Amino acid sequence: MRRILAVALLALGLLVPVAPAAADPAYLTLEATYTSVANGWAKVDRYRDTTAGFSDEQYPPDGRGDQDGQRRTFFGNVARPSSSRFLLYSAPGWQTGTKATPVLLVHGANDNPDRAWANPNESGGFGCGSATCPSTGLMQYLNARGYKVFAIGFAHKQGDNRQQAQQVGDAIAVIKSRLGVSKVDVVGWSKGMMSSRMYVSSVKPSWGRNYAGDVRKLVTLGGPNGGYDYPFAHGWAHDFSIWPECGGAINAPSPHTRMTCYGQYTYHPELSITPAGGFDAYPGQRQMLARWDGTFGVNTSAQDWYTTYYGGQGFYTDGPGIQAAINAGSLISTIQNAGTPSAVSVYLLAGGAPNIVGVWNETRGPSDGIVFVASALSTAGVSTVGGTALVSTVNHLQLGWATSSMSQVVSWLA
Repeated sequence: MRRILAVALLALGLLVPVAPAAADPAYLTLEATYTSVANGWAKVDRYRDTTAGFSDEQYPPDGRGDQDGQRRTFFGNVARPSSSRFLLYSAPGWQTGTKATPVLLVHGANDNPDRAWANPNESGGFGCGSATCPSTGLMQYLNARGYKVFAIGFAHKQGDNRQQAQQVGDAIAVIKSRLGVSKVDVVGWSKGMMSSRMYVSSVKPSWGRNYAGDVRKLVTLGGPNGGYDYPFAHGWAHDFSIWPECGGAINAPSPHTRMTCYGQYTYHPELSITPAGGFDAYPGQRQMLARWDGTFGVNTSAQDWYTTYYGGQGFYTDGPGIQAAINAGSLISTIQNAGTPSAVSVYLLAGGAPNIVGVWNETRGPSDGIVFVASALSTAGVSTVGGTALVSTVNHLQLGWATSSMSQVVSWLA
């Protein structure tokens, strides 16, 4: 009787057939599910990719890169989880949204799915690039417009983009199996562009899986598609927020290994963007490097500007320079040479306001305060450009929540 009724409803157009959900890939293990989640999410699942080859990455030994907030709970109360694990956040309506193609959000460096996509105010004032921060973001904006929204959370906040690209593919595979869909749209913000674009371009570890042909549209927000050299161009000022003897504690890499703070000459290879002294806690940042000195020059007003950018002992600092860091593992040229599949429409959004409070803003050329507009809008290696746009009033940290930015994303996803 039920089968007859279903056939009759189908004939009347009152029942829409839904593709049956498949099982998750065998190499993924669902370890835990959490349904009491802050910031409006419906649930969070913790997965482990059991593929041989994943390697656990180094964390800064002083704890600045450890998981915090609810994320630590979701990672099983482990402050420094294995890089083989990731979180998949599901927004309300992940099953019932009216839009056909679900959306996966991929956050940037030293960030998480909560602050990036659901509560920009989680870090308090200025944590979102503005004097006051909203308590909702792109997750709620998309959800209110009928999108089935998901977000990935990585174990290592500055991790290897090759490994994280594999996990972007993992998250997409899970979404496909849950919803019975064949394609997912992906939004990658800042460093999240790297893992998202690398996935569709099959830029992977030797043991990794190739792109599965399951992305419809890729949207990048302030992504360094042409690379960036910010740490080396503004290293002296940048270091004060990093070097502990100077009062810094931010989880970001330094272009130096040695620096004088208040008369004390100190050595911190564990904070270097270039592997040094047996440490390599910032591989994901190094992979985004590219030189822009030939286009916009170097900030010659900065202390130790020459040795910071080109390498050597300066008055207060010592470091290997940007070319040594690029040689140690930048992936920008690799990504551009790999190209994106022609079936994937790529959309590039840039911010144009270099006005991030508390940050030494990138002003050598038009930028969002961190990434040059020319880099964010670089289409080198992009086979199918769906669209490009510049939101001149938005800085790098506002790209994920400013109304002008979110409305542009929605127009592209339509």
